[in-house]
Amino acid sequence: MQHRHVPHPPTGGGSSASAMAALADAKRGKKRGSYNCGRCGQPKKGHSCNLSGAATPTDSSASTADPSPRQQYTHLRRALSFDDSDVRRSAGAEEEVVVEDEEEAGSELGGGGLPASCLWEVMRRLPPAAMLAAAQVCKGWRETARRLWRSAEELRLRVPARAQVGFVGSVLQKCPGLVRLSLRMESVVDATMLACIAFSCPNLEHMEISTAVTAINRITGDELGRFVADKRCLKSLKMEGCSNLGGFILCSSSLSTLWLSDLHSLSKMAFNCPNLKEISLDFSRHENDSTDLTTMVDGLARTCLRLQNIHIASVRLSHSVVLALAAANFRGLRMLSLLLGSEITDASVAAIASSYSNLELLDLSGSSISDSGIGMICNVFPETLSRLLLAVCPNISSSGIQFATAQLPLLELMDCGMTISDPNSQGPPSEENIDCESQQVSNSKMHLIYQKLIIKHSRLKKLSLWGCSGLDALYLNCPELNDLNLNSCTNLHPERLLLQCPNLESVHASGCQDILVGAIESQVNNGSAVENQFPSKRLADGSKRVRVPYFLSPQPSDFKMGRAQKRRCTLLMD
Repeated sequence: MQHRHVPHPPTGGGSSASAMAALADAKRGKKRGSYNCGRCGQPKKGHSCNLSGAATPTDSSASTADPSPRQQYTHLRRALSFDDSDVRRSAGAEEEVVVEDEEEAGSELGGGGLPASCLWEVMRRLPPAAMLAAAQVCKGWRETARRLWRSAEELRLRVPARAQVGFVGSVLQKCPGLVRLSLRMESVVDATMLACIAFSCPNLEHMEISTAVTAINRITGDELGRFVADKRCLKSLKMEGCSNLGGFILCSSSLSTLWLSDLHSLSKMAFNCPNLKEISLDFSRHENDSTDLTTMVDGLARTCLRLQNIHIASVRLSHSVVLALAAANFRGLRMLSLLLGSEITDASVAAIASSYSNLELLDLSGSSISDSGIGMICNVFPETLSRLLLAVCPNISSSGIQFATAQLPLLELMDCGMTISDPNSQGPPSEENIDCESQQVSNSKMHLIYQKLIIKHSRLKKLSLWGCSGLDALYLNCPELNDLNLNSCTNLHPERLLLQCPNLESVHASGCQDILVGAIESQVNNGSAVENQFPSKRLADGSKRVRVPYFLSPQPSDFKMGRAQKRRCTLLMD
């Protein structure tokens, strides 16, 4: 971005100086004629511009204002990055310029009477738009901003809907040493944007492009292939909205992480990436998707032998694809995620278990596996599996989930959302039709609705039961559990809920009945509230004994008397 420098009028006296000042005032007066808005071109009088930072990148509101509801980012959940640090990065963090190495600023003044070192520390925490505005304050601030731009190694930038590619180019040209780039696009993404990134960031290693709902990604497969081939330092590529690729051939000796989402009907897919370790391919949910996933897996088996993490989400996932994956025999595979494959059955689980016995994460959400498949999982992965995700698996019962938690001692995360659900409801029911739906359920399906879940686990940290409308009773004894998701558990009875989780930090209870929310809040934030959940009777000495299920009886090693301190838990209703 170019900054206009307006010289100050001469300070000396004399008629010539007065004439120069008058002439300057006259010229300035002529330039103020139209009063048009510099962003949208409309007259300023009585005008409130809605394009915050669209055409004026220096507007600080571009970094602080929240995006409008129509500009929601997809941020598809990937089981490969369930760690807290990765989720925080991929959840749409604010704009930021990250400077890893602190520059020696010395003790000289940096403008406004501030020491240069203090000004450096203040400006390095500003978002890009605010830093562009700060550079126009004075010469000292402009010089500090220039040094910060040149020292930046990571940039996270939001590109407004009406911004041109020149805006991105003007910012990227200030950062010749940029290594990590994350763009949140609200405008069009095309080959010109890729060319701008390739030219401005010669040392780029990590690139992520996320798209808003209104954004359009026009990048084709050939353009993406040329970009990857030219960027020989590129190690990680993550891109959303890839519906126009059509097909691609990726050749790179440095690429180790590849995430592509919104793929649709790819005619060809070729990977020549010998160092690729993590791949995530998320396809569109349309039934007319014609991508041949079996051929794709065969291609990966020939050229990407170092794969450790595989994530594929597609409605075309089938048992034949799983067989091709099992035949590939990726020796280093540790995380496998196959989503939305309704044709994946217990036979597919047997094929996975026979080829990959060291999995640490297994995600088969949306499949048709049953409790028998869970039994095979428990027999093969008791010493390695720490994360198991089985959401939207209608053939799994509460007994299978309970068996998995009992047989997998290293389990830290489990997702069973929409698994124990009402067979008559297609999704999480609303509060208005809960009563009428319960009356229409036949007696033969009562056992599918009124199910209880008993979990006692010493290492489980995250448990998700969202949409489990068939769950009637829940008993948890998990001392390490810190996150519990009970969203839309509409049939869960408050008197059949017992939470013995002293480290619980957050409970999600959106869509639950008010009486259930009250019971959750009383138990998680008041240890004595658990006492009144079960019938009790008086003993001969007048004391009170509470009868609780035998499996929840505290063991001597479970609690240390006088040392337990219950922390405050957050109840989330959004």
